Amino acid sequence: MSNWDKEVDILVVGSGAGGLLAGLVGAHNRAEVLIVEKADLWGGTSATSGGGIWIPGSDVAKAAGFEDDLDNAFTYLRGLSADNVPDENIRAYVDNAAPMLRWVMANTPVQYMAFPYPDYHAENPGGSAQGYRTHLPMPLDGKPLGKEIRTLRFASPAASLFGYLNWHFSETSELLYRTKGWMKNLVVNMSRYWLDLPFRLTSRKDRRLTLGNALTGGLRMALDKAGVPVWLNTPLSELIREDGRVTGAVVEKDGKPYRIGVRKGVVLAAGGFDKNQTMRDANSPLYPTSRYSGGVTSNTGDAIRAGEAVGATMLNLQSAWAAPVFYVPGEDRGRLCTVERALPGCLMVNQSGKRYLNEAASYHIVGQQMARREAEHNDASPSWMIFDHTYRHKFPMGPLYPLMPTFIHNKGVRSILKQGRSIEELAGKIGIDPAALSATIAQFNTHAAKGEDPEFHRGEAAYDKMYGDFRHGPNPCLRPLDKGPFYAMPIYPGDIGTNGGLLTNAKAQVLDDAGAPITGLYAVGNNAASAMGESYPGAGVTIGPAMTFAYVAARDMTGGNA
Repeated sequence: MSNWDKEVDILVVGSGAGGLLAGLVGAHNRAEVLIVEKADLWGGTSATSGGGIWIPGSDVAKAAGFEDDLDNAFTYLRGLSADNVPDENIRAYVDNAAPMLRWVMANTPVQYMAFPYPDYHAENPGGSAQGYRTHLPMPLDGKPLGKEIRTLRFASPAASLFGYLNWHFSETSELLYRTKGWMKNLVVNMSRYWLDLPFRLTSRKDRRLTLGNALTGGLRMALDKAGVPVWLNTPLSELIREDGRVTGAVVEKDGKPYRIGVRKGVVLAAGGFDKNQTMRDANSPLYPTSRYSGGVTSNTGDAIRAGEAVGATMLNLQSAWAAPVFYVPGEDRGRLCTVERALPGCLMVNQSGKRYLNEAASYHIVGQQMARREAEHNDASPSWMIFDHTYRHKFPMGPLYPLMPTFIHNKGVRSILKQGRSIEELAGKIGIDPAALSATIAQFNTHAAKGEDPEFHRGEAAYDKMYGDFRHGPNPCLRPLDKGPFYAMPIYPGDIGTNGGLLTNAKAQVLDDAGAPITGLYAVGNNAASAMGESYPGAGVTIGPAMTFAYVAARDMTGGNA
């Protein structure tokens, strides 16, 4: 077809970490690349995330003294993933993850450190209680981005301090536990931001990039150096398939259809259908509420539907990266709840005032259990996180630790935090039978005083202890709630994105109903059905596979060795 408005080698749809990396690898292999982004901000959900990636057998981990075994990593993932996920997809991830990270660190400003972060199911065959498969990005100076930093999607409210300061994982831990030097570092970081007057006057963003901002920001710096354009406000309308091959796409540019031809292929990297309520209603019965998703508002499944329209097969559309979330009315997404649940001095109850899970388990497991409880009993949305005076003033619920939405601005200031001088008074304020809640807390306290949780085994697994208070014993996750006043916050079953989508093979090629690749069409990240199935093996198994398969896809399209 000759009536293209523009023709390139590779068109990438979406500007999250997977999309940016696919474009960069393609450009390094001498392909002409264009990246289009639906929203007026770039970086996708990756930019709002922690930026962690799960990479077995990396050079960085080896340098830290961790000798990994890729066969063990495969065994671990295979045991957790869904049966309908092909072995070769999991193997492709395991085998290509470390080479991908090596390439990123050699060709971009992005640098990663291996972190002693246990696998979420470290007790399973092949799991690592020692950690060092999760990698976190190092902070990065965002000034080289120039004016483009103003359109970088900022960190989510749950991952930024006071709503405008980028904060590294280690600094958050330092603040949380008030380790030596925490106040000095807090003052230094706040001062650095406020003294950057020329930038501060026109933007609330911090030019010190951390977490997902460091990852996407560093990839964009490399793309700018390679001359790869990123078009914002350019949604995908449809893919064009001719004679069995995807030859281009129609996007909307300046409010008009714009036809882009491709010589090598299209990479779909535009996220899941997190904010598409219609698609959720049709496919995701356990995770029906788009409001509670932590995904960005532009994730509405456009690319998934476009792939389906040209004959692609769907897989596991019912699946999501489940998570418990706090929801602040007026915000456009849920706030992921991670560390708070594992700290001593709190518990979670349903609307009958009873515990029903291990609060310190991974957010995916807790999110799944909350969703199933709600579906079966209609009493878990919201559930209530209960904590006492000691917890509030020691951990991030207090006024000096604004990592949690204790107060919101919506026609004035009002609290989503409920308070009672006694457990019975608190129960009345949250609509729970006082006798039931008192009995639950009394039973919990009896065992917590001994560091035990015979009912749900909180604090026994390596992952549980990861987010516990290392200063507290005998169990870093358990302490009685015994000092009033007492507090409660509503917590909902949500997610950080859907993860079912287009069925792909080990090369990230999209497959049709016959199981054959659709020539010229690739999908990565949450546009593709996750190789993890409905599991969440460790921190970084969202972005890690997205980047790995983006690397694989770009190399397959270009035949290059970059």
